[in-house]
This record gives sequence, structure tokens and C-alpha cells, in this order.
Amino acid sequence: MRQILLVAPILIPLAACAITALLWQRPEVQRRIGVAAAALLFLSTLALLAEVVTGGMVVGQMGNWPAPFGITLVVDPLSAAMLVITGLMALAVAVYAMGPGAAERDRAGFQPLFHALVMGVAGAFSTGDLFNLYVWFEVMLIASFGLLVLDRTREQLDGGLRYVMLNLVGTTFFLLAVGLVYGLTGTLNLADLARVAPQVENQGALAAAAVLLLISFGAKAAVFPLFNWLPAAYHTASMPVAAIFAALLTKVGVYAIIRVFTLVFAHDQALFGPIIGVVAMLTMVVGVLGAAAHYDVRRILSFHIISQIGYMLVGVALMTPLALAGAVLYIVHHIVVKANLFLVAGAMQKVGGSFALAKLGGLWATRPLLGLMFLIPALSLAGIPPLSGFWGKLVVIRSGFEAEAWLLASVALAVGLLTLYSMVKIWNEAFWKAAPAEAAAHQPAPGEWGRMQRFATFAPIVALCAVTLTIGLWTEPFAAFSLAAAEALLDREAYIAAVLGTAPVQLAEAVR
Repeated sequence: MRQILLVAPILIPLAACAITALLWQRPEVQRRIGVAAAALLFLSTLALLAEVVTGGMVVGQMGNWPAPFGITLVVDPLSAAMLVITGLMALAVAVYAMGPGAAERDRAGFQPLFHALVMGVAGAFSTGDLFNLYVWFEVMLIASFGLLVLDRTREQLDGGLRYVMLNLVGTTFFLLAVGLVYGLTGTLNLADLARVAPQVENQGALAAAAVLLLISFGAKAAVFPLFNWLPAAYHTASMPVAAIFAALLTKVGVYAIIRVFTLVFAHDQALFGPIIGVVAMLTMVVGVLGAAAHYDVRRILSFHIISQIGYMLVGVALMTPLALAGAVLYIVHHIVVKANLFLVAGAMQKVGGSFALAKLGGLWATRPLLGLMFLIPALSLAGIPPLSGFWGKLVVIRSGFEAEAWLLASVALAVGLLTLYSMVKIWNEAFWKAAPAEAAAHQPAPGEWGRMQRFATFAPIVALCAVTLTIGLWTEPFAAFSLAAAEALLDREAYIAAVLGTAPVQLAEAVR
């Protein structure tokens, strides 16, 4: 049963991708299958999480090839949490995508591309092999480019070109690093790499490979200075696409940094910790300043994705149990909140007629519930207690002060205040001020805002608001799980033993 649950997060979206592609002439059936597959994915990831919590790490060797010769799938507490949140986001966005504009998106191929993207994300979170991580990155890149240019507008094609060019450069660096690592160690299995890497004679070349991986993963995570593609592309996408991108794509890059630098290159923490710390600070500052400078809701939210990535990198920079626990808790919080803010932005555009703050206004008077559903994720993103973002930032900042990383912790604290400024700016302009004439005259087109459309639009928003409140008001189990995940990340020997066994066949020695 554990092995079935291990492969289910990959096989379910794979099957959904294939079935919805075959049913391309029946978009209504496509949507129903898509939602059913997303719900099944979410349930399977919850069961997998329960298995990890009760029975420990779940490991599978595909084709019964012993590690490190074959393809290994590994799910530890961090992977399980990322898979659950992937399932939740897939379900929320699949329901939201049934709202206004669903027919046009489905005719353009939204459903198979969406599930292909989810499959790539799940594969990246499950793999125990560096080369297969590269393969899943490529799957995500192909699917995400198709989703980004779904409407085939000039703006989308321009943003998509920037997106794909920088990501192709990043994956090229990734492939170069894979070749260099294999040449130095004779293996690409992450557990075997963790065993062999400290023994490599040419540590300088291995450090160069680590730099290439950091650049590649950093480009995917949109860290400074590799972030330009994100604000240039995300604001052009349709809201369901932007929401799933905001939730998952950059987090795959962050996950890869955490996994590789806590497992394979942990022995080089003295070298890479300060580098990642500087990158984290610059990412936070540049992102939040970009958000403060813009007056388009989508661009503001896009820049805030960048700024919040910096908080997640603090854990890798400090490499303490508390810092890594804060990173895990913050990732879970941010995925929920950021996806929800993009969904709310789509609803704001539908009822207000624009994403530009200058053209919005009066939404609190006409749509108070929408205003409340904006405030919950917005204040959580800013770190206002007792919402989920407060606890994530508190743990991250406290870990910085405890590690005597005074500048890093102070920057994180200041960026939180500037984040609040951006959220208040959206509130004042879109909800509190009087509505401009064009906003007051706007009404959804006939047939686009019926009962089903309203349900599809607002049900995911309400559900994700409930998750945010749950994490904020019932924090103890989430914090305890995050600390357990952090301790598992630091216990390299347990990971190696779980994957390779007590008497493993060592590929690195075999090739010598």
C-alpha cells in the first residue's frame, strides 16, 4: 500500500493529462474529470502524509533496481508536506478554472497542460535522483510555457518568451552541473551523493557544480538577480494559471535548494551559507521594493512572490533546526496565501473591471465579503497576528537572531513592514476609495456570472481562507510537524540508510 501511495501523486495527474487530452472535443467532461482527478490527488497525498507520519520515510525503487542503480522515489516529511499542498492547490485551481472563461481555456488545452504541470511538480517533490529532478524540471517547463501563452495574446507571447529563455538557461546550467557531479562522484542518487560528496578529492570542482545548481534552482525560484522573468510573465497569465504558478513553480526551486544543500552539500555549509544568506536578503529587498513601486494588482503580487522567497532561503543559510522549521512552515503558509491572493485578484477584476488600482474602487461598499476574503490572505502575507504568516515570519526571524545573524533577521523584519504597506495600498485603492466611473459602470457579462460561476470563483477562495485561519489559530501541530521535517532534513544518515539500506550496492565504487 505504501508503494501505491508513493507513485499515486505522479500517476493520477498523468492519467488525467492523457484522458483530458483524448476528450479535447468535450470540454465539460474534461473539467469534471479534472476536478475529480485533483480531488483524488489531494486525498492520496493526505494518505501518503499519514503513512510518513506513522511509519516513517517512504522509499521505492522503480523496476526493483536497487539504489543507486535505478530510479528512486523518496518521500520524507518535507516531501509529504509539499505533495499535500500541491494536491490542495490543484483542487482549488481546478474548481476555480470552472468559472468564467472556462470554455475558452479548455479549447486552448488548459486541462491536459494543467495536469502535466501538476505531475511535474509532484515528480520533483518525490524524486531521489538528481538527473530525474532535471527531467521533472523539463516537464514543468514545457507544461508551464503552454499554460502561460494559453490565450495567445501579444503580451503573453512576450512574457512567455522571457520566461522560457531564462528557464532554458537555468536548465542548461542544471544539466552541466549533473554531468560534472557524475564525473566527480560516479553517481546521481541523492542519498549516494550525500555519502560520497564529502570524500571527493577535488572539492573545488564539486563546489563549482554546487554553484551551477544554485544558479539553476535560483532561476526557478526567482531569487536575486534571476527574478526578471517572473514579473514579466506572471501578470500576463489568466488567473487560474497565475494562481497555480504563484503557488508551486518557484517553490519547486526553493525545495530543490533545500534538498540538495542540506543533503549533498551540507559539508560545505561554511561556504554556501553566507552566499545564500546574501541572496536571501537581496531577494527580499528587491521584491518588496518592486511591489511598493507598482499599481497593478498582478504585478504587486508577482513581486511579492519574489520577496517572500527570501524568507524561505533563511533556513538554508543558517542550517539550524529552528531556521529550517521556519522555512518549512513559511513555505506551506505562502503557497496557500499567494495562490489565494491571485484568485481574489481574478474576482476583483471580474467585479471591478480592471487589475489597475487607478481603475478600481468602492469594492468594500459593493462586495464586503470579497473585501474580507482579501484581508485574510493579505494580512497573513504581511505577517499580522494571529494569521499563518505571523508564525512563519516569527520563527524565521527568531532563528536569525538566535544564530546571531543580526542583519539577515533585521532585513526580514523590515521587509514584513513594507509588505504591509503594499497590501494596505491595494486595500485603500481597490476597496476603500470611491469607485471611478468606469468601475461603477462595470458589470460581468451575461452568462458569465451565474450560480455555478460564482461557486467556482468563491468556493476555493473561502476554502483557502479557512486553511490560512486554521494554520494561524491552530499553529501547534503545524509548528511541530515543521520542526520534525527540519530534524529529518538534518539527519542525513537516516536518509542514506532509508534509501541505500544497511548494505547497499554502491554505484560510485562500482564505476571506479
